[in-house]
Amino acid sequence: MGNYKELIVWQKSVDLVTDIYSCTKNFPKEEIYSLTSQIRRSSISIPSNIAEGHSRRSQIDYLQFLKIARGSCAEFETQLIISKNLNYLNTDEFDHLSKKSEEIAKMLNALITKLQTNS
Repeated sequence: MGNYKELIVWQKSVDLVTDIYSCTKNFPKEEIYSLTSQIRRSSISIPSNIAEGHSRRSQIDYLQFLKIARGSCAEFETQLIISKNLNYLNTDEFDHLSKKSEEIAKMLNALITKLQTNS
């Protein structure tokens, strides 16, 4: 199965977390315990679940954790839209993060499909 750190989807997810931390530094201070915390946690959940599932060394567990990562990606995308609607993110930041998130979601879907058809 290799190492989860070699997975491009994991690498891209870690990059997304780094980007979201940079962008959320500018969110209003009153959001620190709400939207800022939520969007950071959902972004962190994506690579974390990929890593945990991969480390379980069971395909059934791996698939379950990949599905959780996919759910976290959808949660992240929702929080991204809310952040843009509240003008916490400018259009360029939103577009950049949204494209990354969509790419990760597609990669997760492809990986899940591949693992399910190989079962």
